[in-house]
Formats: sequence, C-alpha cells, structure tokens
Amino acid sequence: MSAITTAPLLFRLRHRHRHHRRRVDSLTLIHECRPEVSKKLPLLSSFCDARYSNARRDFVPAQALPSAEASTTEFTFRKTFHLERSEQVEGKITIRLERGRDEDYWQLIVGCTLPGKWILHWGVRYMGYASSEWGQPPMEMRPPGTIPIKDYAVETPLEEVPASVEGQTFYELKIDFNSSCPISAINFVLRDEETSRWYKHMGRDFKVLLGDCLSDDGNVIGAKKSLSTWTGALGKISNLLQITEDNESERDGSKESKLKRWGLHGFYEEHSVSKDLISSNSVIVSVRHCPERNGSILDIETDLPGDVVIHWGVSKDGSNRWEIPSEAYPPETTIFKNKALQTPLQKKDDGHGSIVSIPVSDGLSAFMFVLKVNDNEWLNCKGNDFYIALSSSVTVGKHYAPSDANNEEEFRTYTASDGLELDTVDSGNTDGIISNIRHLVNNISSERSLKTKSRAIQESILQEIEKLAAEAYGIFRTSAPKFTGVSHSEDEDLLTPVKIASGTGSGFEILCQGFNWESHKSGRWYMELFDKALELSDIGFTVIWLPPPTDSVSPEGYMPTDLYNLNSRYGNIDELKAVVKKLQEVGIKVLGDVVLNHRCAQYRNQNGIWNIFGGRMNWDDRAVVSDDPNFQGRGNRSSGDHFHAAPNIDHSQDFVRRDIKEWMRWLREEIGYDGWRFDFVRGFWGGYIKEYMAATEPYFAVGEFWDSLSYAYGQMDRNQDAHRQRIIDWINTTNGTAGAFDVTTKGILHTVLEKCEYWRLSDEKGKPPGVLGWWPSRAVTFIENHDTGSTQGHWRFPAGKEMQGYSYILTHPGTPSVFYDHIFSGLRPEIESLLSIRKRNKIHCRSIVEIVKAEKDVYAAIIDDKLAMKIGPGNYDATRNGRNWTVAMEGKDYKIWELS
Repeated sequence: MSAITTAPLLFRLRHRHRHHRRRVDSLTLIHECRPEVSKKLPLLSSFCDARYSNARRDFVPAQALPSAEASTTEFTFRKTFHLERSEQVEGKITIRLERGRDEDYWQLIVGCTLPGKWILHWGVRYMGYASSEWGQPPMEMRPPGTIPIKDYAVETPLEEVPASVEGQTFYELKIDFNSSCPISAINFVLRDEETSRWYKHMGRDFKVLLGDCLSDDGNVIGAKKSLSTWTGALGKISNLLQITEDNESERDGSKESKLKRWGLHGFYEEHSVSKDLISSNSVIVSVRHCPERNGSILDIETDLPGDVVIHWGVSKDGSNRWEIPSEAYPPETTIFKNKALQTPLQKKDDGHGSIVSIPVSDGLSAFMFVLKVNDNEWLNCKGNDFYIALSSSVTVGKHYAPSDANNEEEFRTYTASDGLELDTVDSGNTDGIISNIRHLVNNISSERSLKTKSRAIQESILQEIEKLAAEAYGIFRTSAPKFTGVSHSEDEDLLTPVKIASGTGSGFEILCQGFNWESHKSGRWYMELFDKALELSDIGFTVIWLPPPTDSVSPEGYMPTDLYNLNSRYGNIDELKAVVKKLQEVGIKVLGDVVLNHRCAQYRNQNGIWNIFGGRMNWDDRAVVSDDPNFQGRGNRSSGDHFHAAPNIDHSQDFVRRDIKEWMRWLREEIGYDGWRFDFVRGFWGGYIKEYMAATEPYFAVGEFWDSLSYAYGQMDRNQDAHRQRIIDWINTTNGTAGAFDVTTKGILHTVLEKCEYWRLSDEKGKPPGVLGWWPSRAVTFIENHDTGSTQGHWRFPAGKEMQGYSYILTHPGTPSVFYDHIFSGLRPEIESLLSIRKRNKIHCRSIVEIVKAEKDVYAAIIDDKLAMKIGPGNYDATRNGRNWTVAMEGKDYKIWELS
C-alpha cells in the first residue's frame, strides 16, 4: 500500500532553541541564510484559479471557489489524511482525610479531575506487623463495587460527581473507617483503565499514615498537613484548622488494646497528573493543473486547531532529497536553514481550520512536506515525510529507492539464472539435507558470490540453511512418553530432541513464565506450581521459567545475597527440588532465573560501605567494579551498564568466574535446572555468558537485554533496526549460545495496538520488524512479564488487546513466552487454542513468514504455508486466495486459518 493512502503520524517536538521568523511585507522576502547577501525573493500575489483576500489574507482553494471558477479546475490528485492527535491535559489527584459521619469514624476521599475510568488499587497495613506488605482491608471498610485482587489488595472504581466548575468532570471515592480499627496505614495507587496507566507518588505507592508504628519512608502524604475548610467538590484550602483526634478508646478483648494510636489529623493534598487524550483531525491535499502558468497549484487544507506551519520542499529527480524551488512563494514564506521553506497556513473565514496554496512548476517530480502545529507538534507520514508525486514517472506517495528496486531485481535474477533448486528431502533421510546445506554454504562463501551477490541474497541463503537445519532436528525427534491422565492426539505429541548444548533447544519450545511480581507472598509458591505441573503440561507448555531461587534482600529474589542459600520467599530448597522434578516428569524443561550482574553484600568495609560478601562465595571488594562510586570496588571497570541499587560484580576477575561456574554447575546437578534465564545482561559483557554456558551446557537459555526503543518527537520511529541490532549484538557476543527476549517486537506491538498502526508490523524489506525478523531462532517473544505487567505495570500491554498480541507471537517464528497471569485468567481458553494450533501445524522458531497485508488497520501473514492469520479491525479473508483455508479460531480483531 502506498504511503499516502495510510494515516500519518503525529509526533511532538519540544524545541530547545526557538527559531525566530522575520515578518516581511507582501513584496519581498529577505533571504537570511547568508549574512553577507540580502537576497530578495519574489512573492506570488495571485495563483491560477485562486483568490487572495486582503481582509483575511486567505488563499481560497479550488474546492472553495464559486462554481463558475471551480468548473474550470482540473484536479490531478486529491487525498484526505485522517489524523489522530495526542493532546496532553493536566489535572490533579486530590487526597483528603476528614471526620466521618460521627466522632468515631473518619473518611479518606481520593479524587481526580481528569476524565477517565479511574480505579483505586489499594490495601492496608495492620498494627503490630513489621512486614511492609499490603493486606486486604476489612469487609466493613470496603465501598460498594470493591473487588479483591488475590490476597493482598482490593480495587474500587471512582464515581463521577458534580464538579464545582461548570463543564468540568470530577471522579471521587470515599473510604470510611472506624478510628479504633487496628490499621496503621492505607496504601494505594490510581489506575486509568482507558490507558492502563498507573499513577503513583514519587514512583511509589501513596501512603496515608493512621498510626505511629510506621516511619515516613518518603511516600507518606498528609503527615504534617492540617485540615482546611473546603467549598465545592474539588475543595479549596482556606483557613488552616488543626483537627486532632485523641483516640483513647480501645476495643474490648482486642489484641490492639496495648497499641497506642496517635491523634489523627485531617489534611488535604493535591498532586499534579497528566493524561494524553486522542482527538481526530484531517489534512486534505489537492493538486490542480494550472495551464496558464505551465504548472500546478497544491492546496493544503486542515481542521487542525491553532497555528499551523508547513515545512516543505520539492524533488526534481524522484528521490526523497529536499530542494528549494526557484519560483514565487506564498506570503510570509521563509527559508529554514537553507534546506527547506516554511509557510504559515492562513486561518479560514469561518474560523475552523486553515489553508495554504503553493504553486509548483511542471518540471518537478514530487512535493514533500511536514506540518508543525503550535510550535511543538509535528505531523509526518508513517515516520517519513508526506510525499506527493507530481509526475507519473514516480510512484505516488512512496519514496522512490532505486537501490532497493535493484536489489529485488538482482535477487530475482539470481534465483532464476543460478538454477538453485533444492532436493526434495525425505523425512527419514538426512543425506539430501546435508547436500543442500553444503551447496548453500559453498554458494554464499564463494569469492564470486561475495563480490556479486547482494546482502539480501546472502541473508536469504542463511535463512534457507536455518530452515534445513530445523528439518534435520526433526528427523532425530522421537515421541515423548505419555503420562497418566494426559491425553494427546497423535498430532499433538510432544517431541524430544537430541541433547543440544548450545542453549537454543529444539526450536519447538513454548515458554511459560511461572510467576508474577506477587508470587513470593504466598510463601509456598513452589508447591503451588507443583500442584499445577500436570495442568501446565496439558495446556501445551514445554519450558517453564521459575523465579530467582536464592536468598535475597528483596522478597522477589532480584537482590541476591548468599547464592548457595536457596531458602527463599518462594519456598525452601527441598520444595524447589520437588517442583523441578515434578515438572520434568510431565515433560516440561525448567529454567532457573540467575542474577549474575549484581549481588548484595553481607558486611561493610572499613569505610562503612557494603561490599564484603559472605557464605561459600565470600568475596571481598575486588569482586566489585571500580567505576561505581556507590560501593568503592577495587575490581576493574564495568564492562556494561550499572545497576545502582547493589554492588555490580566484576566478571573479569578469574576467581569470580570460577565461583559462578561452580555455583551454576551445582544448580544443574543439585536442583536439576535444564537451562537459564539471565537477568540484566546489559550490565556485563556477553562473552562471560558464553563461558558460563560452556561450563553448564544448558538445554535452553535466554537473556534479558532491556533497551529503549527509538523515538522522535514523542512518537515511535518506524525503523527500529538500531534497537534490534543491539539485541542481536549481545546474542553475537555469546556466540549465539543464548537467545534474548524480543523487546523490539513487544514495543512495536504496543504502538500498533494503541494507535491502530498495523503497517508497523512489516519492515522496509517486508519482514517482521523485531528480532524475530532477523534472527528468529534466538528471539524469545512475549507481550508481558513480571516487570511490565503484574502489580508493577512498568510497561503494561494495551488492555483488552492481549489476544491480538498472542495471536501474533504464537503463530510466528521465535520462541513464544506466555505470562502466568494471562494463563490463569479469562484469556486461558483462547491461549490454549492458539497453543494447540501452533503444535498441530508444527510452527517452530525458524518458521517462514510471508506478510500479505500490513496497512493502517490490519496485518495478515501466512506462516510456513500452513497457517494464515490476521489481527486488527480491518478486512482480510484468507479463503479468497483460492486455497482450502478453513477458520481454526477467531476472536475480537483476530482470526486464524488452517489448510484443510
């Protein structure tokens, strides 16, 4: 689909240096790019078939002309671009504590001034308990509509109430509690279900203290505030009145009778909050022929509010290189950095929108532009400039790239002239596969090929080698043993490959993340998974990722101390051994989550710095990198990024690597882990991972290389090659022995689903845009994990669109990972069906994707010529291509077909 037939993007730009435009009269334009020369440029006083109104300084385009004039206008192009603009609005979160219906009751009131579907996620802390974890409030404290969240919190929707200012909205929730209840604090965060965004206080929970047994740890609100008098629903702080409550009463027989509650103080606080609201606009571009001046007039009309400026240029050769035309320009046009022209659009007579008309000569090939709104918002088209073809020799709305076209032609010529025909491989004989691989390797490595074949051709050959290698793996696969109570059809039998020491498995793995951020709170998580092992196997998982097993400063396990102490919040070492053995008995490989980048020390040095370690790995400060000023290490400089919350380990030290390899071998032998999930691998060189992999020979391994995607002016760039290249580079440093989480694909899916921009799922070469498009056998795809989702919600997948995400990753190559919270939720039946379809069609990590549609509102692909899929609200029907496709499953905005 051509670029101009898709909706453009809106992206923001905040100028650090504002460029001032000199206003000029209607006769001359001063060229300011060369100080030594004041060049006067002619301005156009009138255009063909256009009128200039001196009163309003408006250009009137052809569609607005009287019928007599419009009848002579010849349009050669006309297109409406629909825009979705993101506008940030500011508001307040209000928190108020005041007396309730009588002297024994108080009321906490949480409100928000922004529109949305607001949910209060909250819990309480009870007196006498040293734990910092939340608990559920008593039933009498829960407002109507409250629902429990597992065993630690509840959620209650805010209700819309009349606001004090007409035309505004206000949302509010009141929580009543008795002053004698044994609660020391109320903790909460606010969530907007419309955007799935969480609002916190200084990056942490809001905390309202009700007792004197908790200290102020930085997120307490209202601790030293006084209650004010309010007028209106939003409230205004006026005369400060301190209201104290000396709660001397105690409940008879209560364990709280010996706990003294401090006097409660009413307070009112406001916290700034912002939200992006989506508004719809359009831009109409028209080109009309003007025979009187041997050229055309290009009209640009928009209903965008505010001041709109067009930055524009032309092309003479069909390329995307901007040039400044040498002809008359509209009034107030200035030259911008000697590279482009900028012209303000004129307000329309009716006050709605603005317009400009620009003359272009017949000798030009294309007109290119972007729009700037109110000095800080920019509009472009799918990450590129708007590109309007003025000549029939150029593809309309598309950047003409001769080099790309030549590469495609070279590839077609190569495949035809070289006669590269692969033998038909018999499933029981590897001779044909070996012969074909040798043929391909010889072809790509020959001196003639290196000189004459394009990179695209070589990549295609490498993909074919991977595909053949996957077929070779399948030859050695045997049926897995059946287990009591497990029913598999012949097509769904799990296949066990030969031992593979590279850590990349067989290619048919389906990974389950077997925990979330709150799993440690049960205290017996290993036993819960033990009970679910057979169930997880029945669902279709072949690999499970368990949480970090070691003793840790943080209960989640990611701040390890004594690495040999495997008694954690998830259970003890015996329970860990039991669950690993049980999972393996039902055919599931087990990954251990190892945190190698950092380690929390048990002792301080002579300066009081925590950098001396205990236990069997009793390192001193030589094990800590020297360039982290927080921990005064005496090791070498870090080979990666710093994790500032704990001492970063220096893996260049021989004794460190020796101890880590010994520990990991112990985990393999003593616990029985089959592989690894490596935490925060950005913190140290991937070559050390290669060494640890060689020492432990795992079945499967994946690294967490988390990096920010590329954004420009607040919007995601279309091209994310640099981002996925950094992940690929890390995999290369491990010598390809480990895979990596495909963060690129997750990030792109976010924007695709949030903004309905499904065209992003195809890169410039028509391949998937993530790591799975370049190195699928090393890409572990996912849509959510314990960091991005769960109760942390650092980067939550678009709400209500999870099944579109799973429909993508579970039908595509790569190794898909499914998040625990999604498995045991209402999504489970659909996820199970997708897993069954993937297994039935033997989709693997090296499967071939043919993208057949990637447009504004729909993405469709065929995988291995066995499976067809589509996501998005747009139309695609696989049955129309003449093949025997039948619908395998469908849901909201997704559909899967199989060949019958």
